Amino acid sequence: MADTAMSGAGSTGGDDPLQRAIWRLRSRGCWTDAAALLTPHVGKAGQAAAAVQRTALLVERCLFTAQGWSEAEDALRVAEAVAQDDDDRGAAACERGQLAYAATVLGVRDRADEARSALGRAAALLSPGSRTRPLLDFRRGLVAEHLADAPQSARPAYRRAHAGAEAHGDTLLLSFTFRHLAALALRDGEVAEARKGFAESLRIREDLGFLIGTAPALAALAEAEPEPEATRLRAEARRLFHLLGGIPTWLADQLHPAPAPSPAPSPAPSPAA
Repeated sequence: MADTAMSGAGSTGGDDPLQRAIWRLRSRGCWTDAAALLTPHVGKAGQAAAAVQRTALLVERCLFTAQGWSEAEDALRVAEAVAQDDDDRGAAACERGQLAYAATVLGVRDRADEARSALGRAAALLSPGSRTRPLLDFRRGLVAEHLADAPQSARPAYRRAHAGAEAHGDTLLLSFTFRHLAALALRDGEVAEARKGFAESLRIREDLGFLIGTAPALAALAEAEPEPEATRLRAEARRLFHLLGGIPTWLADQLHPAPAPSPAPSPAPSPAA
């Protein structure tokens, strides 16, 4: 795993022109175009990482748009076929778990058992120091929180992912772990802690230019802010949501209509973003 919340891609690409181009497309929701840049590299010797990265882009597209399932499945089978070692196989298994999770949490098809099995297989294959390990911990937290309804199990998984992301310099993954730990804090009524985590997640995404992840971060922060700031944040989230053509699709219900004030705030559900 490289420096993002998905396999094989750097947060902004660093000095690699290919990775910079992939990041520019991915960060604006152009997953198919980004994946196409990797297609010439997938069949080359020693390019299992390219196959996993291509899969990860298409799996992320599924989670944000609820479309493209067959393309993601095809890319995943290729990644599994070209894997050369346990780290490659573990990274591919991590993507299979995420695809099954996305299908389940979005109500496409119940693949919860497959998600758990694939992530468990990834855990057995990946070495303790693998760069994919923090992402795996994060995704196991998602399964615990959203499929098993076990926030008490999700929290330590998110914390392991957070520590691993810090150790590997994975800034984008930190934006995910900050956000989901903050959501658990809000669930427990720890509003000040939640506000800090949501704000840090938003700051990271704005700094990186992760446009497709900014609307969810704005909406999440709104859950922990008092009025009128909450309304302002939701309005900005709504503007970005429409600008990007209504992605992520699952954010629509949270943004329309604006919820009535309640004395005890609770976190809005978020599949992953």
